[in-house]
Amino acid sequence: MEQVETQLYLVPTPIGNLDDMTYRAVKVLNEVDIILAEDTRTSGKLLKHYDIKKPLQSFHIHNEHQKLKRVIDDLKSGKKMALISDAGTPGISDPGFLLAREALNNDIKLESLPGATALIPALIKSGFPNDRFSFEGFLPHKKGRKTRIEKLKEEDRTIIFYESPHRLLKTLKQLAEVLGGEKMASVSRELTKLYEETLTDTLSNLIEHFEKTAPKGEIVLVLNAQS
Repeated sequence: MEQVETQLYLVPTPIGNLDDMTYRAVKVLNEVDIILAEDTRTSGKLLKHYDIKKPLQSFHIHNEHQKLKRVIDDLKSGKKMALISDAGTPGISDPGFLLAREALNNDIKLESLPGATALIPALIKSGFPNDRFSFEGFLPHKKGRKTRIEKLKEEDRTIIFYESPHRLLKTLKQLAEVLGGEKMASVSRELTKLYEETLTDTLSNLIEHFEKTAPKGEIVLVLNAQS
């Protein structure tokens, strides 16, 4: 069988510490014709750090539907592309799913490189069971939020969420209301960065802490459903 050449690469980028970029990721980004970036300004700093000089095009949640056909046409014409997000692995609560699906529908070979993602280090640091877990990503801001949280009562696996600092306290309170304040949870923020911090305690105690100390930075919340 003839070997099909890869034309689209999904390339993880560091979630904070730039040293977490893999050798292979740098090599791929140096070899492609175009790099699709969630935010060209953020990605520009990363590429400059590794002296990668390739054309950048924006590809984010607000324009991916409009740009999808053009990107696929470029790939079908023979161009090699890489998709990167601001931080972590494309497609994990970031743009990537639509492009990957459409590429496969058009018989375009793609590869997803292994690399940084915030959910795994947060899970490991929590000390909670990690043989089985559920990744919920970001909870809905409004519509469907209460229903989603109610369904968690049926879950017996460790549960992982992404959350913003200004919504963390609201989420902790809603989880405590539905699941009980005695449930154990772990809040990791600014993973791999200078002020990385992980707090593990009951939901009630975490609520008390963050009522006194406003959270800052990117946050991963891990809930021990078995506690």
